[in-house]
Amino acid sequence: MTLTTTHIDELLEKCRRGDERAQMKVYNKYSKAMYNVALRIVKDSAEAEDIMQECFLKAFDKLDTFEGTSTFGAWLKRIVVNHSIGVYNKNTRYTEVEYHDQFRHEADESAGIASEEEEQNPKVKMILKTMESLKENYRVALTLHLIEGYDYEEICEILNITYANCRTTISRAKESLRTKLLSYEK
Repeated sequence: MTLTTTHIDELLEKCRRGDERAQMKVYNKYSKAMYNVALRIVKDSAEAEDIMQECFLKAFDKLDTFEGTSTFGAWLKRIVVNHSIGVYNKNTRYTEVEYHDQFRHEADESAGIASEEEEQNPKVKMILKTMESLKENYRVALTLHLIEGYDYEEICEILNITYANCRTTISRAKESLRTKLLSYEK
C-alpha cells in the first residue's frame, strides 16, 4: 500500500467514527474534482455545487457500504456521476427559458473550477467548448467516456441504455464533434 492510500484509509476510518476534521480533509482532497465531474454533466455551476455537497453528505452517511474494492475517489465519483445524471434528467423535463442580462460580467459565464490543463491549452478549451454545443445525449455520453474514463458497459449502466445504443451514440457523438471542430478550423 502506498503512503497516500494508507493516509486515505486512516482518514476514512476516522470519518466512520464521525471525526469532522477527517471529513473536512477528505472533502478538501476530493471536492474540486467532484465539482468538475458534476459541472461537466449538469452545465450549471450552482447546481454542480449542490450536487457535490449532497454527494459528500451521502458518501459520509453511507461510508460503511464502501467495501474498498475500488479507490475511495472512484467510489465517490460514481456517486457524483449517478446523482448528476439524475438531476440532469429531472431538469431537462422542463422547458428552460434563458435570461440574458446585459450587465452580467463576461467572466461569470466561465464560472467554475477549471483544471490547469484546460486553462493552459487552447485546443483543450476549444474541444470542451465545442462539446458543450453537441446534442445533450452526445455531450453526456462523450463526457462520461472521454473525460471521466468510463467504458461502454459502465456508461450503459449509468445511462440505462443498451450496449449497441451506447456504442452508436458515442460513435455519432465523436463524428459530430469532429465535424464541428473541422468547421472551426476552416
